[in-house]
Amino acid sequence: MTWREPWMLCLLALPITIWWRWIRRTPHAAVRFSSLAWLKQRGGSLRTRARHVIPLLRTLAVGLLVVCLARPQQPNQETRIFSEGIAIQMLVDRSSSMMAMDFTIDGRQVNRLEAVKRVFNDFVIGDGDLDGRPDDLIGMISFAGFADSKCPLTLDHSFLLEALDQTEIVTPEEGREEDGTAIGDAIALSVGRLAELDVRRNASSTSRIKSKIMILLTDGENNRGDFTPEKASTLAANKGIKIYTIGAGTTGFAPVPMRDPFGVTVMRPTRVSIDEATLKQIASITGGQYWRAKDTASLREIYAEIDELERTETEEKRYFQYAELATESVRGWGVTWPPILMVAAGLLALEVLLVNTRFRKVP
Repeated sequence: MTWREPWMLCLLALPITIWWRWIRRTPHAAVRFSSLAWLKQRGGSLRTRARHVIPLLRTLAVGLLVVCLARPQQPNQETRIFSEGIAIQMLVDRSSSMMAMDFTIDGRQVNRLEAVKRVFNDFVIGDGDLDGRPDDLIGMISFAGFADSKCPLTLDHSFLLEALDQTEIVTPEEGREEDGTAIGDAIALSVGRLAELDVRRNASSTSRIKSKIMILLTDGENNRGDFTPEKASTLAANKGIKIYTIGAGTTGFAPVPMRDPFGVTVMRPTRVSIDEATLKQIASITGGQYWRAKDTASLREIYAEIDELERTETEEKRYFQYAELATESVRGWGVTWPPILMVAAGLLALEVLLVNTRFRKVP
């Protein structure tokens, strides 16, 4: 609470003086008696014991009127935040090669997709050296033999992370047609989704898109789809979209879970291959960068570096609206409080009523 005319509070000395003079006054009997001993023996009535109510009501009313003159105000703070965000499209490989168990989480051996999920989650919501991306539109496209939009570009990051959690590696039961690595198609689909932002940006004046980027993570080579990575990257460059590429996995051989003839899952070293030349070319065409992540720690460092390269700026403006407590009702502690002037008027009205009824004096 603030005061518009705080100096007016000096007038509170007036009701304090009134109250002090009343309690210090010498009472004068309206009717004289030779002796009051028999009256004192009877004790005071409720009316007599409540004789302080009338001056108290008057003192409080005058005090509240002085408070009204000081113009107490309750600021209602409203904050409007204009964010200059970044549109980020995550492209996550879910082909069968992502089953390779060459990453670890908390000392536990996990496959590549599980590691990506953990680091991606920290990148979005923030953890340790990753600050999070609360002001950025983030979407996700997964790809194997086909590219599939898992989550549209959104600020609802809980929905995004739920979609990520439900993303699974292609299994043999899904068939060989579902497996593969359609990098070009994933980029082309992402270009279409990011291009739709132009319409949404024109319809909204509360946020601005600073830039559009893709973060492409794969552990293989483009071998499926209608678009070549070069053609799709050129489409992205023409739209001003930057692509950061990440090659995930160790070099040479990686342990991959497989079933032996007896149906038991065993780890077998399997040769792995990443087309780093193509990933570097994609990044070069669009003005991005390429990294190689051979373990969870290096993957986290890559996302931290991207986090630093692509930062958002937030401009915060605050506006204050003041409620005049003297003349306006306010809500606090779950209760709506009446204006102070109304309370003062009510106290004066109550005093007049009591003086002329219950506490009426003999002239």
